[in-house]
Amino acid sequence: MTIKISVVIPVFNEAEAITTLIKKIDNVLSKNYEDGFEVLIVDDGSTDNITEVLTKDKTIASWLKIISLARNYGQSTALQAGFDFSRGNIIVTMDGDLQNDPEDIPKLVSLIQKNENIDLVSGWRKNRHDATFTRKIPSKIANSLISRVTGVKLHDYGCSLKAYRSTVIKNIRIYGEMHRFIPAIAAEVGAKIIE
Repeated sequence: MTIKISVVIPVFNEAEAITTLIKKIDNVLSKNYEDGFEVLIVDDGSTDNITEVLTKDKTIASWLKIISLARNYGQSTALQAGFDFSRGNIIVTMDGDLQNDPEDIPKLVSLIQKNENIDLVSGWRKNRHDATFTRKIPSKIANSLISRVTGVKLHDYGCSLKAYRSTVIKNIRIYGEMHRFIPAIAAEVGAKIIE
């Protein structure tokens, strides 16, 4: 079986949301990509019962791959582990807490598939329900600052929903808190980006 789409989801203590997310992903990916996909859940050292939940979910989802990290290393390391083990031509990343809608995955993938000049599609959380003063305003300032410093203009660097050509993302190594800067790093190696 050829894997066309890999979805990488770093999780930390998301046991309550993960089964719902897996069902939503199954519905979207099975309908759009038949058997040519895989989902890699990277457990970033969770302390809840997510391992038991994932093991149970794996029995009904053959496309589900579980990567368990020994401790909490952070989102960048969890994403890197997912990138290292993914086999798809296009790799999609998203949060495990239901902040990103799996229904958006085909939209991002389609943009890459239809245009061979696009290497990375970055999501944009337009209708955020976060607190204005503690989340939205600081986020807007950070996005503006990162865009100005890096020269890669994006409205939402913090959105985890992204799609990458594997040829681009597999040539980038991330660690620390670098996951926020993946579009800027990808641009440095020549990637073409849209939001």
